[in-house]
Amino acid sequence: MTSPPRTDPKPRLAPVEAAVSSARISLGRVFQAEGSTYFLLLGTTLFLVVFGIVMVLSSSSVGSYLDNETPFGGAWKQLLFASLGIPLMLIASRMPAIFWRRVSWPALLIGCVLQIIVVATPLGIEVGGNTNWLAVGSFQFQPSEIIKVALVIWLGNILWMKRDKLDDWKQTLIPVFLVGGGSTALVLRGGDLGTVIVMGSILFGALFFAGVKLRHIAIPLIVAVIVALFVAISSENRMKRITAFFSESCAGKEQGDCWQTNNGDYALANGGIFGVGLGNSKAKWSWLPAADNDFIFAVIGEELGLIGAIVVLALFVLLAITFLRIMRQAPDLFSRVTTGSVMVWIIGQACINIGVVLGVIPVLGVPLPLISAGGTALLTTLFAIGIVLSFARAGYKPLVAPARRLP
Repeated sequence: MTSPPRTDPKPRLAPVEAAVSSARISLGRVFQAEGSTYFLLLGTTLFLVVFGIVMVLSSSSVGSYLDNETPFGGAWKQLLFASLGIPLMLIASRMPAIFWRRVSWPALLIGCVLQIIVVATPLGIEVGGNTNWLAVGSFQFQPSEIIKVALVIWLGNILWMKRDKLDDWKQTLIPVFLVGGGSTALVLRGGDLGTVIVMGSILFGALFFAGVKLRHIAIPLIVAVIVALFVAISSENRMKRITAFFSESCAGKEQGDCWQTNNGDYALANGGIFGVGLGNSKAKWSWLPAADNDFIFAVIGEELGLIGAIVVLALFVLLAITFLRIMRQAPDLFSRVTTGSVMVWIIGQACINIGVVLGVIPVLGVPLPLISAGGTALLTTLFAIGIVLSFARAGYKPLVAPARRLP
């Protein structure tokens, strides 16, 4: 008598069905439910990027046409870099903390070598009185932006390694200012004081968020301010900007060093409360230099009015609050310091840019993060936010010090 055939209680899936099921599981892991802080940072960043593309389209249309391009030339470039930067940000958000520690030294070294090429060889390109650009074929980029993003993870790494010696200024301040200050000095050699101020703020911000005593930070901070003032007055171009800022001679003048300041004020005044409408700015018709970059906030104020300007300010405040929430939830010193450094970079640079447009500080020439035109700045800023997202995502594994071997 033959026995009946066995029946498998769990029938095997066909190869195609098995592959689909595996892919579904894999995608489920990638798009797992992250925390609210993660999506708040991601959503705010994406909104600012999209808003920036729209404003670059509006503010650069006249300049692109005068440069024998289509009116959409500037916006297409910004859209291209955003299309590269957003996937790069999402990839960075999936990397573990140990990866950022391992690449911190090589990344900073590469950035410094590129900056040396800029300031010490004929390959460096001068733009607006600053030698801060490097050309590779038809593509130009700023190595100083690479140094920024490398500096934030390097500071997080070195201060995490020195976490038990933060009270010893020799163990903490010497490596930070020797390496971090040296990379900042390379950028200063190119004459870009605005970027140097941002990088100096990153250095001191990292020390503050690491918990270094304020009395240890005070003396280097005073020295840094004195050096910055000396560098500012040593340049004729920067001295003219400072003189124009502190004097009342700009009233009624339309030419010379008052050109940017006055036309920025006119643009904001013309916008009123509700603005003249998107695309209807008059300042962008060759009246306002760097309308799509350093002074894009003036175009925002003119076209979208006081309400639009307040919305932009509110978005950066929301960004700052999100960074602070991530720092509060950070389980280790590395993620806290790195997040704080990125916050000082982005929010500090936004304050400088908006302060220049409002006439609160002299013209320094730094872009508005995530909004101003500029490929290198947009890519590195999105990459830095991706690093912070990697700390904010669910399942982040904090760094753990290796166990000490017993003698």
